[in-house]
Amino acid sequence: MTTNYELRYAAHPEDAKSYDTARIRRDFLIERMFAPNEVNMVYSMYDRMIVGGAQPVGEVLTLEAIAPLKAPFFLTRREMGIFNVGGPGVVKAGDAMFELDYKEALYLGAGNRQVTFESKDAMNPAKFYFNSTTAHQGYPDRKVTKADAVVAEMGTLEGSNHRHINKMLVSQVLPTCQLQMGMTELAPGSVWNTMPAHVHSRRMEAYFYFEIPDDQAICHFMGEVNETRHVWMKGDQAVLSPEWSIHAGAGTHSYTFIWGMGGENLDYGDQDFSPITELK
Repeated sequence: MTTNYELRYAAHPEDAKSYDTARIRRDFLIERMFAPNEVNMVYSMYDRMIVGGAQPVGEVLTLEAIAPLKAPFFLTRREMGIFNVGGPGVVKAGDAMFELDYKEALYLGAGNRQVTFESKDAMNPAKFYFNSTTAHQGYPDRKVTKADAVVAEMGTLEGSNHRHINKMLVSQVLPTCQLQMGMTELAPGSVWNTMPAHVHSRRMEAYFYFEIPDDQAICHFMGEVNETRHVWMKGDQAVLSPEWSIHAGAGTHSYTFIWGMGGENLDYGDQDFSPITELK
């Protein structure tokens, strides 16, 4: 197996205004999430969130404590949320074992133990997408499915944004230190997510897009309300969203995305919305 990681530093919004397309993609887009028998991750200085993916194909992959953590185990001072977006798989955390099917999630609390990823079928490998944030105490590990989620139906087909927000690893479902994650599924015929656009200054966010055909794409919008930028993305890619940035997207095809947040507030409704007509 191989573990790859990189550091991404935070940007001031005044500086980000001058970024060209290449710089925006370099700093915010995470293009390589999954590769056979690799664990890939980005350590972001936005609330020190780690965004990554593991794809075990005939091997058991270990979640290694990368050098920047300076810790004996990855979860020594961290919590973690995992979504399986591939074939059936198994996550082991210490002596505990969790089977995850497609679109099922797992929360792992802080604590000194080894974490491994495994696929049940190498011909249909699991793909484990994960977010990790720093944690001041350990909370119990727990598997969460859509049946456990707090579901919010939002938007309209007329507004091209009819969607179901599955709040899965959130404070209404289980205790966490700061990590909150969920999965938004768009209804047929809708393309826009997270409209009206908003920011939440007390937490950052990461978006992971999947269920996108190879010949289609997502356009993710970021930046300040009056200074927006866009990032064209493929399926199985993620994007970092700073606390000063809006985060919204539109697809050329139906899609699903997983959102993850880290910061000082666990209130999902902590959002400062901007009227659509004021976006520039």
